[in-house]
Amino acid sequence: MQFDLVSPERRLSSVEATEVQIPGADGDMTAMAEHAPTITTLRPGVLKVIGPNGTDEYVVTGGFAEISGASTTVLAEQAWHKSDVSQTVLDGLLDAAKEAAANAPADQVDTLAKQVADLAAVGAELGLSA
Repeated sequence: MQFDLVSPERRLSSVEATEVQIPGADGDMTAMAEHAPTITTLRPGVLKVIGPNGTDEYVVTGGFAEISGASTTVLAEQAWHKSDVSQTVLDGLLDAAKEAAANAPADQVDTLAKQVADLAAVGAELGLSA
């Protein structure tokens, strides 16, 4: 199936894939050829693209994934190739998320606190300290 990963700044990937592992807001999911049409929101996490040339991994902070039988398209709020995520990048993301949570209206505090926790989990998965 065709896989495309796009952030507001650039297209990060456009490849043939056999499997895409997606950090969905309601839980991780795997998209493969002939998947039922689905649209899901993303949580901060590691998106894995498996294809004929091996596995590529990207860190996403949120966004949407549109899955069809022939393709998967991810529109990420922010995205980086896993190898480009440094401690400095993670620290900046965590600081921004913590500030947003601290200044959030009461009805958004839980959602933003979960985003902070998800970013900390991404850091742990990458071997970075949160």
